[in-house]
Amino acid sequence: MDSRALGDAVVDTATYRSEAAYHNLFTRLRRETPLAWAEPKGYRPFWVVTKHADIRDLELRADEFINAPRTFLMTLEEEKKLAQAQAAGITPMGRSVAQLDGGEHKAIRGATELWFAPANLNTIKDQVRRIAREAIDDMLAHGGSCDFVRDVALWYPLRVIMLILGLPREDESFLLKLTQETFSPSDPDTDAEAGVAGMIEASRLIQEYFAAVTADRRCTPRDDAASVISNAKLNGAPMSDVDIAAYYLTIITAGHDTTSSTTAGGLLALLQNPGEFEKLKSGAATVDSAVSEFLRWTTPLKHFFRTAAADTAFNDIAISAGQNLMVCYPSGNRDEGVFADPFAFRIDRKPNPHLTFGYGPHICLGQHLARLEMRTFYEEFMARIDHVELAGPTALTETNFVQGLKQLPITFRPK
Repeated sequence: MDSRALGDAVVDTATYRSEAAYHNLFTRLRRETPLAWAEPKGYRPFWVVTKHADIRDLELRADEFINAPRTFLMTLEEEKKLAQAQAAGITPMGRSVAQLDGGEHKAIRGATELWFAPANLNTIKDQVRRIAREAIDDMLAHGGSCDFVRDVALWYPLRVIMLILGLPREDESFLLKLTQETFSPSDPDTDAEAGVAGMIEASRLIQEYFAAVTADRRCTPRDDAASVISNAKLNGAPMSDVDIAAYYLTIITAGHDTTSSTTAGGLLALLQNPGEFEKLKSGAATVDSAVSEFLRWTTPLKHFFRTAAADTAFNDIAISAGQNLMVCYPSGNRDEGVFADPFAFRIDRKPNPHLTFGYGPHICLGQHLARLEMRTFYEEFMARIDHVELAGPTALTETNFVQGLKQLPITFRPK
């Protein structure tokens, strides 16, 4: 496949909408050209990194391959719009923890690292369980059938994030709408303006919302993550308003959307693999192990970019300073050299060194929270739901960045 055809396939949302199309393409790349040059029409060119070992190596070499300035796929025209918005101070997207490097990244990440550590999360586990039980209550209130995404999976992790940030329940619909529009502005089922313009507008509204939260927490700090962020200091100086806004944007979007997608995608995988579902019901496999396989199987974050800070080599291929590398996490999570029978869904898979949270110094800050949320939810789900069946067609969001189910109709019976 030449660089233009490859690039066009890699950026096309249709590739991500069809799991068969995606995995056929990336299986071929892992086998034939694990580091491939792509030149899609209307985009800047980039290298495509597909193998598990290469992704780990790339992310460990964080000083050589940096996060800035390119983070995710955008057309040349969209990049111009985003740069203009950032220059005008409209969106904080260019200063999120996922887009910083070196000491700056370490300092900003450190502002809440202890808050998201297992020891601190242990103090809120009872509240998370209460929210999980409420989610099952809401599901049961639908009387035996619901859309699991729309009625359950979208709300549960958002409410946990709002608990952590100390946000009022009455704001959840507003925040849900904006998180969906931030990551899936091209999806026809959102109300957002298409493309990056919709992402910019959603980010602007989130920035406005959290400016008021910041002002409140500076006046009256509370025992929540919002107070920690609003009053954080970096190198002895208060964190800038832009950095604070970016922090909130990352937590409220990435902390919600990816967990929602994995929670729903895990249930679909169980329904499509009844033998695995039976392992969970019988106790032959643990919820912890199942959650790990949900994460590998769904991999909601489809890619991030890294940029070569200087002329270097990667896998004996010369990489020029400024060239971009697209890190393809779902491909790494299906690598035949790492996972036995990688296209089989196995909830008792061990070991399971998936890359869904990334690797190295940029590994997901919220990984322990995500595991806690999903483990708690499925413990409650298995305790209270006796039988579940798929009740209609499913659908994925139209995106090549952070993707998940937008439709999962089910029927169910309580215990």
